[in-house]
Amino acid sequence: ITEDTASMGGPRLIFDHQMCMDVATRTIYVFGGRVLTPNSGVSEERPGCLGGLVGTAEPIFSGLYSYQVSTNTWRVLCSDNQPQPANGPVLRSRVGHSMLFHPIERKLFIFAGQRSKEYLNDFFTYDVDSGVVKQISDGSKRQINSLPAAGFTQRATIDPTLNEIYVLSGLSKDKEKRDDNVQNSFWVYYINQDRWSCVYQNENTGEQYWNRMQHVEPCPRFAHQLVYDHVNKVHYLFGGNPGRTCLPKLRLDDFWRLSLIKPSHSQLLQRCKVLIRTFRYQELAMTESLTALHYLQTALSEIIDHEDQEQTKEFQQLASLIFQDKKCNVDGDCNSHEHRFKLYEQLAVFFPESMTQPTANLLDLLVTELVPL
Repeated sequence: ITEDTASMGGPRLIFDHQMCMDVATRTIYVFGGRVLTPNSGVSEERPGCLGGLVGTAEPIFSGLYSYQVSTNTWRVLCSDNQPQPANGPVLRSRVGHSMLFHPIERKLFIFAGQRSKEYLNDFFTYDVDSGVVKQISDGSKRQINSLPAAGFTQRATIDPTLNEIYVLSGLSKDKEKRDDNVQNSFWVYYINQDRWSCVYQNENTGEQYWNRMQHVEPCPRFAHQLVYDHVNKVHYLFGGNPGRTCLPKLRLDDFWRLSLIKPSHSQLLQRCKVLIRTFRYQELAMTESLTALHYLQTALSEIIDHEDQEQTKEFQQLASLIFQDKKCNVDGDCNSHEHRFKLYEQLAVFFPESMTQPTANLLDLLVTELVPL
């Protein structure tokens, strides 16, 4: 089409940018990326697709551009160095971010990334018709437990029919630590509810553990690719870098399919009943063995799905509790408060955050105001 987009009013020579296409209007949107200048070069000090840059020049980031396919024309929608509104959200350019286009709401959803040495996890939208920028989250510390970790190699997809955005974590940056962190976590953002939910997380990092699990689930990685089939509601994952310091050049060629299966209300109710009655049985087993045995054979057995091998195995193992040494003191105290609190936390997972205790550190919610004497 062209050998030099900058000469046509488009972006300069850039890398680690993001592109989306509006099929209805045949418009391509390009946002972010770092401009490659004569004074900068690319090194391979950082693993993955995002290289560290060398050179004394300050990094230059590319803004937001649109390209009209039918007329072969570029337009600058927002440059990185243009004055930003004083009272409105700031559209900060970056690299290694995620950008998605919602064809129904006609908005770009932009999340996370890296700007110089700053790791971002802010989240905002850009209305392609009006040019209005709306900040969904600024990624502040008080929100850190309810958002995907800051990073620059996460992968995101969107389902415009369900109004859901999916984010698979890659290499994230913990601000409290100096090292990068590679772990598996999968988040869903419900657009209509303006709410994030971590539907899966595995913090295991040992190489032996992931060698055992290599045929069960994909090991943590970055520099991978993720695509979504919105018709069949299936994700496909391929390749990447596992981030092993002992094997820095190791790359992956495994291929995975992910299907999100949401339990029905009846299944959730059954699960809650199993948790509550299992706990009730465990309390009885510590003090009244015969009563506990009868409860196991009746109240608990009737809500177990005996066709489910995992549930059946867990149910069969419960009988051994009756024959274990009793750990209660002379007053019958079996640390019931601690155990009941753990049960509460298990049940709280199935309820909206507004109906449960805060997940963030309460100290982060306090606002300290200094008053001069």
